[in-house]
Amino acid sequence: MKISPKKIPSIVKNIWFRLIENNFEAYLVGGCVRDLTLNLKPKDWDITTNAQPEEIQKIFPNSFYENRFFTVGVKTKSDDSALKVIEITTFRLEGKYSDFRHPDEVKFAQTLKEDLKRRDFTINALALNKNFEVIDYFDGLNDLKKRLIKTVGNPEERFREDPLRMIRAIRLACQLDFEIEKKTFETIKELANFIQLIAKERVKDELIKILLSSEAVKGIELLRESNLLLELIPELIRCYNVGQNKHHKYDVYTHLLKSFEYAVKKNYSLEVRLAALFHDIGKPLTKSGEGPDCTFYNHEIVGAKMTRQILQRLRFSKKIIDKVVHLVKNHMFYLEIDKVTMSAVRRLVHRLGLENLEDFFKLREADRIGSGVQKAVPYRLRYLKYLIHKSQIKPITPQELKINGNDVMEKLNIPSGPKVGWFLKILLNEVIDDPQKNNREYLIKRLLELNQLSDEELKLLSQKGEEKIREIEKNIDLELKSKFRI
Repeated sequence: MKISPKKIPSIVKNIWFRLIENNFEAYLVGGCVRDLTLNLKPKDWDITTNAQPEEIQKIFPNSFYENRFFTVGVKTKSDDSALKVIEITTFRLEGKYSDFRHPDEVKFAQTLKEDLKRRDFTINALALNKNFEVIDYFDGLNDLKKRLIKTVGNPEERFREDPLRMIRAIRLACQLDFEIEKKTFETIKELANFIQLIAKERVKDELIKILLSSEAVKGIELLRESNLLLELIPELIRCYNVGQNKHHKYDVYTHLLKSFEYAVKKNYSLEVRLAALFHDIGKPLTKSGEGPDCTFYNHEIVGAKMTRQILQRLRFSKKIIDKVVHLVKNHMFYLEIDKVTMSAVRRLVHRLGLENLEDFFKLREADRIGSGVQKAVPYRLRYLKYLIHKSQIKPITPQELKINGNDVMEKLNIPSGPKVGWFLKILLNEVIDDPQKNNREYLIKRLLELNQLSDEELKLLSQKGEEKIREIEKNIDLELKSKFRI
């Protein structure tokens, strides 16, 4: 199989062929070759060569070599994150992985085949030669056609070398929408407990990629079926087959998965996806009774505590943890629409946080769909959105003016009383028509002019101003009602 040279950025080709021009073997290798074969844009570019690190650095002075794995990073001037650094690694062989992450010994290999033999999956063990032909020693091209994730050689050896590869297999299956080869998957099930040997930061990074993929639901199910979910988030497994009441169509686990599915389908943020996956995770511990009338009192409080423990255990950032916990803790937010006051709406906004409102509504929609109902946004939820947006609209009052009642009394030498309000409302009416008039110099000048009018004239102009304000506020309200279909 050949790859069109046009698919490869000139920066990559220039670095690659400079090695060849210096009489070294050099090949594009790994994920970039896989992606090129699938007509996908590679996220990074790797080159393997028989040149040793010192020889590579002589060819590329603007490079760095800070590891024991024979990898030299060549800096480029590209603004593309995938091209800022091109990694060049010398052919290598690896010894035993005593720490289940790094090989105890790394030594130079003599051939490309020896180098590719140490890689994780067949679809990542592809190389591209200078003639743009794909080199495939381990049937990776066939596995690409079959859409299979399969280890290079013995899966037990590959996973014992680095157990993180088990989650990586699931992550690739999600990102590429592939299946995992049967023997490879059975080995993951057998060795799932080895994932406990891996730093949680590394696990978290792979989990995030799964959660953000378009096939994230498939990923969660593969984690469950492979026993990895039991090792990483046993709290979710405890939700499996836990029955719910008459308000829910599914058991707790299925409800969470379907809520999560909706969040993925809508391409919601990582925080909302996590909240959708965990929002009812406290139900198994709070369940009382069985059948259609069982209850889960305070499950959101218990669930919030459990969510914090899970995310801390997996080393998520404090910012993400705080946001997700807040969503889970308050996902039951509710107002009696028929009796609600604007002050109650404002208190709700204060409790949830104005900056979080959209995410709360997204979570509420996911929760509803996960319950088996048809409508994500019913009338009551639309009406609540309308009230919340209405509560954030500042009323049109004379406080917007650059002068106040004290200025009116001082400039006109009049006492406090209704007349002061008349002047302010008349001025406000003019400023509404022409906001540029809202400057102190103009307003005081206009105030002195208005003072020449009779009380009857002032009162009439003031009333007209009030009517205009009411009309504006009515139109704003109608626009809001139209927006939320009220």
